[in-house]
Amino acid sequence: MKEEKVMKYLKIERFNALYSLDGREWKTIEQIDKNDLLVLLNLAVCGEFLMDDYVDGIIKNPAHNIIYSNLFRKFNELLKQKNRFKDESESLYKDTLMKYSISGDEIREI
Repeated sequence: MKEEKVMKYLKIERFNALYSLDGREWKTIEQIDKNDLLVLLNLAVCGEFLMDDYVDGIIKNPAHNIIYSNLFRKFNELLKQKNRFKDESESLYKDTLMKYSISGDEIREI
């Protein structure tokens, strides 16, 4: 069984919004591109994903505020629905998984 590290990927620090793809190197949120978003989405779906709560007025840069508030809202919605999505996808492929005797855990490790 693989040990999952819980890392923060979106944070607010010194009135700025930041993101990280690895939990070590932080970039300002206006630098995010579609490839970074896809990486963050994968991280959110496949593991533990932490982010600072959005609080109106804390982020001083207007561009950072708009981007972070939208990302926070969308990721928060995704994280709340993650278990439902997982259950639905496992149910959808249950017959195939049973036919080939593959467990959901084995698929995630592939």
